[in-house]
Formats: sequence, C-alpha cells, structure tokens
Amino acid sequence: MAKIIPFTKGHGTGNDFVLIYDADNSLDLKIGQVAKLCDRNFGIGADGFIRVIESRLVAEAKELLQEIPEAKWFMDYRNADGSKAEMCGNGVRVFARYLIEKGLVSIGNGETLTVATRAGVRDVQPNRAGFAVDMGRWKLADETTVHASKLPVGRLGQGINVGNPHVVVALASKDELEALDLHTAPKLEPALEDGANVEFVVPADPMVVDGVGSIQMRVFERGVGETLSCGTGIVAAALATRQWAGPGAPNIWSVTVPGGTLGVRMFPTEEGEHVGLSGAAELVFDGEIDAETFF
Repeated sequence: MAKIIPFTKGHGTGNDFVLIYDADNSLDLKIGQVAKLCDRNFGIGADGFIRVIESRLVAEAKELLQEIPEAKWFMDYRNADGSKAEMCGNGVRVFARYLIEKGLVSIGNGETLTVATRAGVRDVQPNRAGFAVDMGRWKLADETTVHASKLPVGRLGQGINVGNPHVVVALASKDELEALDLHTAPKLEPALEDGANVEFVVPADPMVVDGVGSIQMRVFERGVGETLSCGTGIVAAALATRQWAGPGAPNIWSVTVPGGTLGVRMFPTEEGEHVGLSGAAELVFDGEIDAETFF
C-alpha cells in the first residue's frame, strides 16, 4: 500500500523549505531522504527541511518543555544536505505561518507563539512585515580568516553565535560583493569544528540614515550553499557591523539580501541584550509524495 506524505512548500525572502507535519512522531527520515526531498533536480527542492511536531513527542525538546510549558511546538530543522541545524531565522517564521494557516495554533493581536528549537526557545509575533522573532541572546566568537573564490586575498571575519555559528566578513564595495563566486564553499582558517555560515557584507553609503543602519549581504550556508536569504546570518551581519562601527552605532538595522530586505533590532532584557528579526514568511503550495516510490 502506498504511503502518502502531505507536504507544504514555504519561504522567507526566498530562503525556501519543505515542511511536513508529523502528528504522531512516525516520520523517521534519514539524512539521504531529507537530502533527496531538498534536491532541486530530483526532489521537491529547498534550502532546508522542517518537521513540524509537538515538543512532547521529541526527546531533545522535553527538557525545554519542562522549563517553558508554552513551547508546545518543536521545529526540527535540517539543512539541505540532511544534517541537523540548531536554528533558522527564516525557517522559524515560516514554521509560525504554517502552524497558523493549517489551524494548529491561533494567535491574536499582540500574542506570542513560543517555538522550541535545538538552540532553545524562540518567541514569534505577527507584525506588518510578516513575523518578528526574538532570536535571544548572542555572543561574539573568535575572528577567523576567510578565503573565498574571486576574493583576491583572505579577509578577517568576525565570529558571531546566535544559536548557530557565523563568520561575518566586511567587503570594500558592492562590486566586490557581486564578484564573489559562492558556488564553492569559503574556507575558514583555522577551520571550525562544526563549520559556520559565512556572510559577506557591504554598508550602504551613508550607512546610517535617521537612526537606522543599512547593509547589503550575501551568504554561504553550511550544508546548503549560497541562499537568497539567511535569517540568522542577517542577524549576525547586523551585529558584526554594529561591532565594527563602534560607540554610537544604531540598534536598528535594515539588511538587504538577494531575496529581499529584513529588519534587525537589538534590545535590552533582564538577562542581557537580545536581538530580533522581522520579515515576510509565505506558504507557496501543498503537495503529496508517495514514500514507497519516492524513497
């Protein structure tokens, strides 16, 4: 008998995902199966895969659920190569859109959806742009030299951790940004044990207008390749640019990527500074796969 699996395709500023609701924790996709789903030639095609599941059914989410009972839903995020990832800023907004549009949750004006991830819980609120996500605390990491194709010499990159690891590199001009060849993965020196997403940024001219900073960015995501957008990378790029700009730099940023423009906001909390991300999240179409023949 055929095993039919419904799926949904969604994206956040062009960063696209295959989402599948696993109501009873019966979906056990292997690394190769996830990679096939995400393959743009032989599968559905996506930058990542999201399994939508209740936290109570997932062993790695049970501790979070005990601490924060409202985190009823777990975003099981995988990169396009099938590997597990800690967090995805665009993915969590699409995850929220899916829960709402499929009638799994209801969120009123001003209410918050709390989502469990491998990087901890993330609070999501609807807004005019789509959704705003509290990405939580962040921290600086070590600097790393980055070598990239069509970049004449290695450049020093700032390590930033926003639940997953990033290295942000400042470039001199838009021409240099556009000339980058990201078909090949940038090389990090020294190499990082878990790898990292690598962001290349150029500030606008002027960089700050009416208290808002603006930068342009391209990104190479570990386990995926170059993507049109990367939520955690956008946050990391804004944080690194503020760090370089020094005292007086703004806490509100507009970050433009090939897939669109998103907003970043840094704000104080009792436990330390948090960073927020806001932008669009869309569901594109629904479909079905026959697992018996597809896999």
